Amino acid sequence: MLKKLIGNLDLKKIDLRRLLLYLLYLFVTLVLQNMVLTHIRPAGVCPFILPAAVVAVGMFEGSTRGVVFALAMGLFADMSYIESTVGFTLLFPALAFGAGFVAQFFINRRFFGYMAASAGALLITSLMQMLWVLLGDRWDPSMLTTALLQTLWSLPLAALLYFPPARWID
Repeated sequence: MLKKLIGNLDLKKIDLRRLLLYLLYLFVTLVLQNMVLTHIRPAGVCPFILPAAVVAVGMFEGSTRGVVFALAMGLFADMSYIESTVGFTLLFPALAFGAGFVAQFFINRRFFGYMAASAGALLITSLMQMLWVLLGDRWDPSMLTTALLQTLWSLPLAALLYFPPARWID
């Protein structure tokens, strides 16, 4: 059975170098998020760059491959944040699919298109985080301010995440 499955794989279509580069990219982004950015909190808000990395992979690799990488990123993000159980595992593939779809039909894969898609993904993620807090607690108007500040603080760092995948495209 396993031999038949391996025989059906077309290894010529798999670019192992690019696969490893994206895995390294997502791993470094996750380590940067968890070990560096959690200690930088201007105005009490921590930047969150993982959605921007997922958008970059979704835009440059397309919807299908982007979803696979985003699923892996979501699983690791959920494992590293105690508050989230399956939230990022469900949200990140949807963001990657949306970014890949939008990049294929509506926007180009240049820097400003990426920044617009990243801004949308960062805003959606911060609003979803706010919703998760609301489900277990009560409404506080400062949550909306925190969501907007998190999005704005994450955008300059998201700009840096554009350049590695943009260089790997043939």
